[in-house]
Amino acid sequence: MDLNADVGESFGLWKLGDDDTLLSVVTSANVACGFHAGDPSTIRRTTERAAALGVAIGAQVSYRDLVGFGRRFMDIRPFELRDDLTYQLGALDGFARLAGSRVSYVKPHGALYHAVVEHEGQAQAVVDAVAAYSLANRCELALLGQPGSALLTAAEKAGIRSVREAFADRGYDNTGQLLPRDAPGALVLDPAQIAERAVRMVVKGEVVTGDGSVVLVTAESICVHGDTPGAVEIARSVRTALEGAGVELASFAP
Repeated sequence: MDLNADVGESFGLWKLGDDDTLLSVVTSANVACGFHAGDPSTIRRTTERAAALGVAIGAQVSYRDLVGFGRRFMDIRPFELRDDLTYQLGALDGFARLAGSRVSYVKPHGALYHAVVEHEGQAQAVVDAVAAYSLANRCELALLGQPGSALLTAAEKAGIRSVREAFADRGYDNTGQLLPRDAPGALVLDPAQIAERAVRMVVKGEVVTGDGSVVLVTAESICVHGDTPGAVEIARSVRTALEGAGVELASFAP
């Protein structure tokens, strides 16, 4: 099982999260590429740290929305979205290669992540960017996303490896979808509760929803958010609980 987290989201003098420590806990790092967060120096430091620790580097691509932290939907034309994502992917991969590593997967961020669950045009734009970049660079980038989403469906049709993800620190509704961030119970903050949820997701393949229902989840990667208060403690608790349940942690990426 993979354990991933969002990192590299500081910008200039504004610092968000303890990336250095968080990267010592997770197996895959979703690195901000500068459109919702992150700046060139932050990207360089983050990729160098990830490479030194042997953590897989993923491009956390987003809408061009620094002010809204990428959490506002944008009705952008698919070809423009494709090009924005290619731009971000190329920038991050350049720094990753300088650090002796490379980008091995792509994960949409924030509002884009939610949009491509159902928005087929934007989902296809993400797939087109990943497919074209993989072909040009003779690599095989994976796509990390929500099970059953338009994104992963389009990825599978294009022959791109799709990796299903679950969120230990986010609330779900009774259809198995993530609750909107402004909904009650959308964010889970207690490290012990998050760790218990992660084990249940991995071992039993299920999660308790906001209304107390139990729904099935299928995941190859568990996410904890790097911008959540106490993110390092949460990630450590999840890792310890999973390993205590006999789950071997390793990145899905080569």
